[in-house]
Amino acid sequence: MELSSIKQQDNAIRFILSGVTPAFANAMRRIMIAEVPTMAIEDVIMIENTSALFDEFLAHRLGLIPLTTDLDSYILPEKCDCNSELGCNRCRASFTMEIEAKDDTIVVYSGDLTPDNPIVAPVNKKIPIVKLASGQKLKLEAYARLGRGQEHAKWQPVSVCTYKYLPKISIDMKKCDSCGKCVKFCPKCILEIKDNRLVVKDIEECTLCTQCIKNCPKKSCPIKVEWSEKDFIFNIESNGALPITKIVEQAAIQIGEKASELSSLVKNLE
Repeated sequence: MELSSIKQQDNAIRFILSGVTPAFANAMRRIMIAEVPTMAIEDVIMIENTSALFDEFLAHRLGLIPLTTDLDSYILPEKCDCNSELGCNRCRASFTMEIEAKDDTIVVYSGDLTPDNPIVAPVNKKIPIVKLASGQKLKLEAYARLGRGQEHAKWQPVSVCTYKYLPKISIDMKKCDSCGKCVKFCPKCILEIKDNRLVVKDIEECTLCTQCIKNCPKKSCPIKVEWSEKDFIFNIESNGALPITKIVEQAAIQIGEKASELSSLVKNLE
């Protein structure tokens, strides 16, 4: 197994995972979506709400706000022994909000939530929650906890998590006269004529659409488009709750834990 990064930004990464099966690649994808834990607001206590929205509407909106997550400081509620309905400092983070529109209509944003621990805070402070007309007020307490995407989408750490087979394109230059017609029809512009030869300039961008073959004027097309069933290109985008590399790392750790657990169960059967 080998992992090599192609491109990495603040909340996005593209890498090639080599030497694995499609089942393993799909397991990585599913774990990153559904089993890497993140923080999200689960319980909201409305103290005063005179806005145009019902309490349930506001609670739902608060729950969907991505929160920065520290997996070293908090544990999952099911692993905590506090037995408290709202949790303790080890398994939950709390927020307060008290805001009133006095003269003009105002917009309440995610940044108006005041966290008790600055480590857990809204990823983006400009997410609109509700408008308050003059004289309206909102006062509440909110409690966030760790959860997994398989429970609710608000705990998913990724907004995009896909993979595809690594393309392989070969060109028989004995048959190709470098007419350039296939270059024009390639939707990703990965083909070019260089020094009177047809070359592939960015194989990772290929979508395996085979338009280059379909539009080749020759009866026996010199271009061959294939893919590797052991190499995969992953595209992952984080919603900001966790660093993008932490999501991949946690997915790999969980696969190892699941494999160890299965191994123990098999040994017990024997």
